[in-house]
Amino acid sequence: MYLERTIERHVHAAAGEFPVVVVTGPRQAGKTTMLRRVVGEQAGYVSLDVPDVRAAAIADPRSFLAAWRPPVILDEVQQAPELLPYLRAAVDEARELPGRYILSGSQNLLLLQRVTETLAGRAAILRLLPLSLRESVGLPHAPLPWEQPPRPDRPATIDPSCAYGGLWERLVRGFYPELVAHPSRSASRWYASYVQTYLERDVRAVRQVGDLSAFQAFVRSLAARTSQQLNLSEVGRDVGVPAATCRTWLSVLEATHQIAIVRPFFANLGKRLVKSPKVYFMDTGMVCHLCGITTARQAADGPMAGALFETAVVVEAMKSAHHRFTDPRQFFWRTAEGREVDMVLETADGLAPVEVKPGATPRPAMASGIEAFRREYGPRTTRGFMVHTGDTVLPLGPDALALPFGWMGGADAPANLSLG
Repeated sequence: MYLERTIERHVHAAAGEFPVVVVTGPRQAGKTTMLRRVVGEQAGYVSLDVPDVRAAAIADPRSFLAAWRPPVILDEVQQAPELLPYLRAAVDEARELPGRYILSGSQNLLLLQRVTETLAGRAAILRLLPLSLRESVGLPHAPLPWEQPPRPDRPATIDPSCAYGGLWERLVRGFYPELVAHPSRSASRWYASYVQTYLERDVRAVRQVGDLSAFQAFVRSLAARTSQQLNLSEVGRDVGVPAATCRTWLSVLEATHQIAIVRPFFANLGKRLVKSPKVYFMDTGMVCHLCGITTARQAADGPMAGALFETAVVVEAMKSAHHRFTDPRQFFWRTAEGREVDMVLETADGLAPVEVKPGATPRPAMASGIEAFRREYGPRTTRGFMVHTGDTVLPLGPDALALPFGWMGGADAPANLSLG
């Protein structure tokens, strides 16, 4: 079963404008499947992950490119960086022809460094992450709640699998395409295999990590801190490695698309805002696997419920931006006095404050952070939102709206909803 991706139309558009299109993202996010669907049967396909193919590309790049005439998909191209200068020469021979080479890779640091060095001005670079909620329910192009006004002419519709019980099942299983498309497949075995492959291949390729067991302990310790402010000295003490080593390992996780770093919102540098960033894992299923959470009940009732749910909401917004070929302008807000908002989005209409609460019963008091943020930044802000795990859409005051997580899957607001 193929699930349509939001990014498809942007890949197609980029291939009509640039001679080279680069799609990067974590392993198993669906890059190859998506590219072959978008480019179609007219394009060739070659994987540089295959040892003999890679050896041929490195030994004689000119002959290799001559054998694979464009349009062609070159998968895991960072495995053969020697190919890129010759690729540039081939592109420059017919610069006006778009969509000639489609490159993909799972190691962002290596791939983008080499692409920008050799193909500057010739390549469009896109990122494909695991499925968004909207993609997983078949609504890849639906807007997020803060991107549309409430629809008074249509009733609310939420996919049943996004209701309270199904929601936690989704978060435990995660959003990698293979697990979403094949519900009967064992998620625990899939993630165990994924982690082992990731440790043995991507980690060693990006940075030579001498002690893989210590690195794995670091990853698990960091997973337990998803959605929290980052304190590498504390993590290092837990794992038994220096903070400098943790910093290096953090860059490995970021380069291989396993985590994202979210910075605090600064509008006035004179304000005493907390400066430490937050760390988020890009897939809740990976967090659950690393932390030993195997059931929806464990996720919903355990100590990590809030962290898991916040991760799901923040990463959903991040996926939406990347899959639309835009920069995710999102932050968190927290003052030294303890006022906070989980997510601040820079939108065309202004700053949108979004709170995340794992409860199913929204109450006006839950919007206190939104109210504080809007008082602080006044006309620069938009209406605020509070995302929760229930199924109720409810005004929390004149400028805040409580929304179920399922509404991020493309549902409409209920009839006659008023924010006045």
